[in-house]
Amino acid sequence: MTLRAATRGSPLARLQTELVAALLHEHVEALVVETTGDRRQDVPIHEMGGQGVFVKEVQSAVLDGRADFAVHSAKDLPSAPTPGLVIAAVPERADARDAMVGSTLAGLRRGAHVGTGAVRRRAQLAATRPDLEFGELRGNIDTRLRKAGEFDAVVLAAAALIRLGRTEAITELLEPSVVMPQVGQGALAVECRADDARVRSLLAGAQHGPSRRAVDAERAYLAALGGGCDLPAGAHAVVGRGDRVRMSVVLATVDGSVVVREEGEDDDGVALGTELAGRVLART
Repeated sequence: MTLRAATRGSPLARLQTELVAALLHEHVEALVVETTGDRRQDVPIHEMGGQGVFVKEVQSAVLDGRADFAVHSAKDLPSAPTPGLVIAAVPERADARDAMVGSTLAGLRRGAHVGTGAVRRRAQLAATRPDLEFGELRGNIDTRLRKAGEFDAVVLAAAALIRLGRTEAITELLEPSVVMPQVGQGALAVECRADDARVRSLLAGAQHGPSRRAVDAERAYLAALGGGCDLPAGAHAVVGRGDRVRMSVVLATVDGSVVVREEGEDDDGVALGTELAGRVLART
């Protein structure tokens, strides 16, 4: 059987599609789709509307039947479900943390120039180091690494560097207590049409239960906040002892002058995410 997978055209996106194909043990043909976020490299993501700019065209290819499923970086998906589509699988998650490239955080000189396009990263780094200055960083991983020399350091998702075999570029891994990851960071989300029972059944073979529960909990937090990747918010959930979901979350002001953190544990990750959102909002 041949399946068609919609994907962005970056080396990382193509590799992630290959990783899912290997889990399915089926022949998968890639359908490369250019997204708004890929076309508009000169515009900050939050100015384009944030979450969704890397997935809408890919999702359309599945909805109109050009592809059977799509492989996304889970962090790029809007927190609200897309009508007609369902997340059929979340494979085992890679490292969710952010990575410093070019310097450690403590090693940055006063007033150092840090490259990152994420308001979430900027807010949390500014809270720790108010002296830092930030510059926009866009493009695929290779492009961002080439631009790293224009800054004192840049911040990238560790999972992307690990998957592409570029771990030598990592100077420091930032713990969630310092910079909380973006919701879904390090995880893949495999979407298909909600009414395609055959493909949903096949994709279930790529599911990793603990990773799915963690991602669902984080997405519930973001959904309850009513935001996306343009919001200075992050979350990190893990399934721990007794199969309980433990999660830490953050919500900050854009300038990092206020950073609110909460944490909790529950058997029901979605309920936990919603509860933590309420607790954070009550404090802001």
